[in-house]
Amino acid sequence: MQSGEPPLPPVVVAHSSDLHVCMDWRSSRDGIGALEVVLRTAAANEASILLLAGDVFDHNRLPLSILDQAARALADYGKPVVILPGNHDPITPNSVYRRGGVSDPPNVHVLGVTHGDRVDFEELELTIWGRPHTDYGNMAPLDNAPRRRLRRQVAVAHGHWHQGGEDDHRSWLIRDGEIESLDADYLALGHWDRPVQVGNGGVPAYYSGSPHLAGTINLVRLSDAPVEVTRTPLVGEL
Repeated sequence: MQSGEPPLPPVVVAHSSDLHVCMDWRSSRDGIGALEVVLRTAAANEASILLLAGDVFDHNRLPLSILDQAARALADYGKPVVILPGNHDPITPNSVYRRGGVSDPPNVHVLGVTHGDRVDFEELELTIWGRPHTDYGNMAPLDNAPRRRLRRQVAVAHGHWHQGGEDDHRSWLIRDGEIESLDADYLALGHWDRPVQVGNGGVPAYYSGSPHLAGTINLVRLSDAPVEVTRTPLVGEL
């Protein structure tokens, strides 16, 4: 907060990733069970925004029946949802985000489809920025990260945290130097199934983990105090 600026009211961002919505596995409800549970958990914790950091869908070949269910669940949730397409559900011409109505509800913001690489919530003084996967090839998830234009900024990326030379062959690498150079209050990560904090700590950077394995989502409290990140259990069973 700059001198003379009034304090900002707290904002709670719910962060999850790697739901891998599919036809009949990882869910007792055949299809969108993981999405329903994550939406319910975000609502129960009164999150202002739900941020899904990639691989919401397991692949781009899902039938319209599943996509219609997902679109209805997102619309019924009502509050803002920001989605970053990942390596399983990139925004190719046949992407799940270009058919079936998933991107149509007014509360749904899909980076690279309904917006560019940034969504501004002016009333919350919050920008969410991220580079969506546009195909199945390699890319740098944190390349060309912008400086903040509003008082709060959350970055979102879907890729592999680089832990040393043994990772050089991997795709979608996220390096500590890139994390530290972000002008962001929080980095929401997807691609890993397990929840873990990464980086050197200058910018809070967390994988939420898959709800199937983590059994939680991350709740990120943004205020004029240091960012608070907690894991909260899912509401309901997968």
